[in-house]
Amino acid sequence: MNHSSLNDALTLLALSVLVVWILKRIKLPAILGYLLVGILVGTHALDWLPQDEIIQILAEIGVVFLLFMIGLEFSLSRLVAMRSTVFGLGSIQVIISTLSGGAIAWLTGIAWQGALVVGGALALSSTAIVAKQLSDQLEMQARHGQLAISILLFQDLAVVPLLVIIPILSMGNEQSLTIPILIALTKGLAAFFIMFQIGRRLLRPFYHLVAATRSAEIFTLATLFVSLAAAWLTNQFGLSLALGAFLAGLMLSETEYKHQVETDIRPFRDVLMGLFFISVGASLDVSIVLKEGFWIGLLTVGLIIGKGAVIAILTRFAGYEFPVAFRTGLILGQAGEFSFAVLVVAISNGLLTLEETQPIIAATLLSMLITPILIRYNRRITERLFRGTYMSGMNAPPKELVIACETLSKHVIICGFGRIGQNLANILREMKVSYVALDIDHSLIREAWEAGESVFYGDSTHTGILKKAELERASALIITIDDAHVAEHIIHSARSLNKDIPIIVRSKDEQYMDRLHDVGASNVVPESFEASMMLAIHVLQHLGIPTNKSMAFVEQARKDEYRRLRGYFRGEESLGINKVDALRLHTVILLPDSYAAGKSITNINFDDNNASLIAVRRGRDRIEIFDESFLFNSGDAVVIEGVQSAILNTEKRLLAG
Repeated sequence: MNHSSLNDALTLLALSVLVVWILKRIKLPAILGYLLVGILVGTHALDWLPQDEIIQILAEIGVVFLLFMIGLEFSLSRLVAMRSTVFGLGSIQVIISTLSGGAIAWLTGIAWQGALVVGGALALSSTAIVAKQLSDQLEMQARHGQLAISILLFQDLAVVPLLVIIPILSMGNEQSLTIPILIALTKGLAAFFIMFQIGRRLLRPFYHLVAATRSAEIFTLATLFVSLAAAWLTNQFGLSLALGAFLAGLMLSETEYKHQVETDIRPFRDVLMGLFFISVGASLDVSIVLKEGFWIGLLTVGLIIGKGAVIAILTRFAGYEFPVAFRTGLILGQAGEFSFAVLVVAISNGLLTLEETQPIIAATLLSMLITPILIRYNRRITERLFRGTYMSGMNAPPKELVIACETLSKHVIICGFGRIGQNLANILREMKVSYVALDIDHSLIREAWEAGESVFYGDSTHTGILKKAELERASALIITIDDAHVAEHIIHSARSLNKDIPIIVRSKDEQYMDRLHDVGASNVVPESFEASMMLAIHVLQHLGIPTNKSMAFVEQARKDEYRRLRGYFRGEESLGINKVDALRLHTVILLPDSYAAGKSITNINFDDNNASLIAVRRGRDRIEIFDESFLFNSGDAVVIEGVQSAILNTEKRLLAG
């Protein structure tokens, strides 16, 4: 069937949007959606994906951007701080998994060079799936979460030498491999030295000049140039494109422009990586999967159990409790997105054939589909298997917390001991009010504990922790954590133990105020409003307005839950995809032919559109009090408040009826 390039692009976009949207609804990663789209449109199914070299080039650039982003997420200081887990536990896991997986692949008839690559590919886990799922489940800072992330860090690092060695293995002459490997190693060290010197001497001054232009377009173009130029440089050394991109990201991670670079490059990475995974899915022959279903299923189960067991055993030998080790293995038992990248490079270099990789690609995909379920229920599975020791082990509240709270009553529990939590603790201490603080940052707790603070390790979302903190006898619960979803979990847990305790929640802005009130918060304190009101008090004092009058306004605003202040005008930079549910102000200018001109408020029905009429500027006058007799005039500037969808609907009503 013939299709134009536009038809092909529209087909891929439509299917990608639909499939990724469905997977997002059931909380599965977008990567799986792209793979499924590729399977559907590939040559072995509907055959809608054109066999175009440009697509392969763009897909390869997607891998380059992915390695660039991974370099950005690393930092040399972070690697040094986590060296024992990352380079110790991570390296041993990759070596054992690579050798054992390679040996099994070799026994099936694959040449040893290709078998080694297969073992290396299957030794890698999915950073995208694991990190997102752990973050959504609030387990990133738990011990098994930290261990999993540390091992993933080394796995991501291991991709670079693995991609470098594949072209060398493809030479086929066993006696000549030593010298090429040494040459490649030398080239890699030279590339690292050059990139390090460029990063230290040129990158920061270069970005200073770029940032001085105050142009987002130039900044984005500069970032694209740096990432692709670094990839080109290592390619000139005879190494992989991905290595240069990784080194460039690593150098930029040490600069103050890291976060802006990451923001700029992410859209390009996401789109091109989506194309890469579509091309991988297109290479999967569904007929072979159906024909070899039993062996693919066996390979999938063997991968999850075998790799998970290796990680669990190594973690146990590292000195962690068995439940912690088991959860870590359960989380990391799958193959990952880099497995596909490694296999594709191996195929293009002739180390593996497409037929040989079909079962491996299928098993990798199945393991990634199963993983979110295993991670989602990892706690429940571990509790079932270790019922007798689980709660008394890794999830039990620290003995110090139990001892400290045994005699407490009428105390304050602070959830989150960051800057705001620590400032609050200082005030409570000055006022002679007892408090207990809970946090999950080990280093913070250690330093604060040594300084004499009453702070303990504990996940406040768990009822067991709150119970041991004697929530039932406490006078108040303060949540200072700047994450509305975490705050919701804590409120639910707290209300299940004590329905009457006052719960005061910190909020960065007004977006989640009503939601937090609905789930049980007594008071929600938005930082943006409090800061603006404190500034207003100081301004009014300088203007000679009595302090009691300005304080009365502040107190009235608090009693009214800041409703008069909750909407504000938002510029383009604050209209992100995550802000669609935030209240905002918007001004609509009525034209002579506008529907609302000459009509009353009752004709507009603001309430039906979930919007509020705040004010009307008519000439030099600002009108804020309305009754049913009020009529809109042509030229009126109508100020309305609501979420984005309500604003759009109300504007349509005002202008077109």
